[in-house]
Amino acid sequence: MRIATRSSALAMTQSGLVGDALGGAEMVEVTTDSTPGDKERFVRGVEAAVLEGMAEIGVHSAKDLPGKMTPGLAIAAVPEREDARDAWIGPGSSIAEIPEGARVGTVSLRRRAQLLAVRPDLQAVELRGNVDTRLRKLREGEADGIILAMAGLNRLGRGDEVSFAIPLEEMTPAAGQGCLVVQTRSGAETGPRGINDFQSEAELLAERAAVVALEADCSSPVGIHARHLNGRLVVDGFVGLADGSTWVRDRLEGDPGHPEAIGRELARRMAVAGATDILRQSAELHREF
Repeated sequence: MRIATRSSALAMTQSGLVGDALGGAEMVEVTTDSTPGDKERFVRGVEAAVLEGMAEIGVHSAKDLPGKMTPGLAIAAVPEREDARDAWIGPGSSIAEIPEGARVGTVSLRRRAQLLAVRPDLQAVELRGNVDTRLRKLREGEADGIILAMAGLNRLGRGDEVSFAIPLEEMTPAAGQGCLVVQTRSGAETGPRGINDFQSEAELLAERAAVVALEADCSSPVGIHARHLNGRLVVDGFVGLADGSTWVRDRLEGDPGHPEAIGRELARRMAVAGATDILRQSAELHREF
């Protein structure tokens, strides 16, 4: 089986994990354009390779996958989820202990919104690049600390560089964070289905349904995270302005057998509470993203 993957260290590692789970696979490296701020560039080349028959499957970080599936493609499997939390690398052992006025390297509006909501003294500075690039820029002093996904650091064997994982109650992760998606052409889902983790799949379906219902995308200041607790599916949501001045939070739980319905209902409640207006304001303020 051939797996279409980007050539970054993290993408190759993630695709390797899927290949190993499938009993071995050939990696087909694809290129992406370099347009800053366009997260969908991470998936376009891989999707094209699958659609054109260069590979049977593609592997994506679920948080980069657009809410509306590209015609002709389908999600075949969601392997067991990694740690979905965000991670702080820098001085301090909690958000409260980050030094006053510290420069925080991130381009994520979601992370900025939640961090500045509780620590308005901090300064958000633009820091782009893959995991290795951002860690290098931190060492070179371009920021005092950075926030990255715990899952990517763990998969790269760099979890020991984390100062602390940010609790879910303090920072709601991006929809799909910690999940991988195995994508195939429509009608060819049977092969990879054997590595699907049904709990992880249900969580992802709830999160993606909420994002679509909010009419948000991967760059929006939106956090949606679902988890199984005591036989229920609990979904948390956050929408806020990047300066931390305005936000909406909500939580909804329900039957794990109907994840998408829970996600849509959470989005409806948040929209009524003001999330739609916040997203409109954010789009006007950050059109370059």
